[in-house]
Amino acid sequence: MNLSDFPRYPLTFGPSPVHPLKRLSGHLGGAAIWAKREDCNSGLAFGGNKTRKLEYLVPEALAQGATHLVTIGGVQSNHTRQVAAVAAHLGLKARLVQESWVDWPDSVNDRVGNILLSRIMGAQVELVDADFGIGFKESWENALEDIRTAGGTPYAIPAGASDHRLGGLGFANWADEVRQQESELGIFFDTIVVCSVTGSTHAGMIAGFAGQDRPRRVIGIDASAKLEQTRAQVEQIARSTAALIGLGRELRDDEITVLEGWAGEYYGIPVRSTLDAIRLTGSLEGVILDPVYEGKSMAGLIDLVRSGDIPRTSNVLYAHLGGQLALNAYSALFKS
Repeated sequence: MNLSDFPRYPLTFGPSPVHPLKRLSGHLGGAAIWAKREDCNSGLAFGGNKTRKLEYLVPEALAQGATHLVTIGGVQSNHTRQVAAVAAHLGLKARLVQESWVDWPDSVNDRVGNILLSRIMGAQVELVDADFGIGFKESWENALEDIRTAGGTPYAIPAGASDHRLGGLGFANWADEVRQQESELGIFFDTIVVCSVTGSTHAGMIAGFAGQDRPRRVIGIDASAKLEQTRAQVEQIARSTAALIGLGRELRDDEITVLEGWAGEYYGIPVRSTLDAIRLTGSLEGVILDPVYEGKSMAGLIDLVRSGDIPRTSNVLYAHLGGQLALNAYSALFKS
């Protein structure tokens, strides 16, 4: 099968915008940096990278007669907010398992940002005390069983819509979108920088770009602080997605790159480089990043450009995945 053979339910405005970050590029004095903006890709609750993934899951959910979309994430999960928005848009119910993945002492952490919007959109939110993990969780399985017992038909969406047969298709399609935009702009992005946690955003890109046969680095910046788990999941999803869309060859090991050094010790806890990247990008470009994902991937990009690991001659495309709503739960970090 080819990617075009898979049904897709449109949830985005169309191709997400691409624009240059000229002042940031000038400040760093190296490669030309551009951004592709998944944070403004949809009219559904501010969009984000998971909205693009859900375009490929929705047809299956509808075909199965689902009454509920059921997913899991942290208290400030961008993904669960996007599932709530899609459920509301489709006239379905959303059941969100929100685990305490981040040990963050903000007193309103469970009442602002992403989780606030999910409640506004009518989702059933279940707060669960559990540590961060990207695998299948008992709390999620219990939620699915509760709905079945009550006579409903749940459609199961794993964390980040990642460990799902179709989870990589959204960003395989993103890669094709980039190719089209490159043609329109007359530019080639030899380096892509993206945040990696649950894996399917990065993995889908790898699979999609692999079919274009152009020399391009797709660099994942780990923000999970569990590098080996994340890299293994990226590799598994990238290889399965490549097979699903008919790549016709095995992915090479050098096509799968997840770098450590900017995650800190824990998922969801910003470190100095995270905050520096947020302030620098905001003050130079008016582009807002978040402290869980984008602040960490931008910190990685900044260091890679400064060190020359990304050459001065490069055109870099930074994948802005959304998530700024989580800033509301980290307000104490920005008092001055």
